[in-house]
Amino acid sequence: MSAPVPVPDPAKPRLTPTDWMRRRFKGALDPIAGALIKVGLTPNLMTGLGFLLSVAGAALLSQGWLTWGGLLLLIAGPFDALDGAMARLLGQPTQFGAFVDSVTDRWSEMLVFLGLLYFYLQRGDSLACILVLVATMGSVMVSYTKARGEALGFDVNVGVLTRMERYLVLAPLLVLNLPLVALWIVAVLANVTALQRALHVRRQSRQK
Repeated sequence: MSAPVPVPDPAKPRLTPTDWMRRRFKGALDPIAGALIKVGLTPNLMTGLGFLLSVAGAALLSQGWLTWGGLLLLIAGPFDALDGAMARLLGQPTQFGAFVDSVTDRWSEMLVFLGLLYFYLQRGDSLACILVLVATMGSVMVSYTKARGEALGFDVNVGVLTRMERYLVLAPLLVLNLPLVALWIVAVLANVTALQRALHVRRQSRQK
């Protein structure tokens, strides 16, 4: 008879890859965040600038400028870490700020997929369009399973392709002009991650 799966201690939640990266590079992020604060920038402004870069990147993708769009997405990525670091240094992290950050992240990601969808629709590439939609579905479900599971009191920080990994797959491969490779990876592994999270919640619920 197999040993029961222990329920994670809610006081010690697992770290997401994003959390791990922020802790790992805290020493590099804090000086940059401090310098940005000194020149008058705010966490909300950084969030907004990152979002605008993602919008611009999605627009370039929609017109087939894949490498340039990918470069803008690479530049936009660090803004997501810096806005949180700035808020922490200012003593201003709030639940609403975290909510805005998460919602902006989702919009940014969906706009990138929308840009790719438009590009492939213009080319009449049905398979690529399906891949974009499946990748979008997986990305949404990864976020939804986490939000819903945590709202019910479960630990949901598991999975092979969370937001950080999706960014590290999508942006560099767009720069290398390999969008279909990126879409295949995200389409498959994002949906696998959503399933992993659902099964992880199921195991915890059975222990309760």
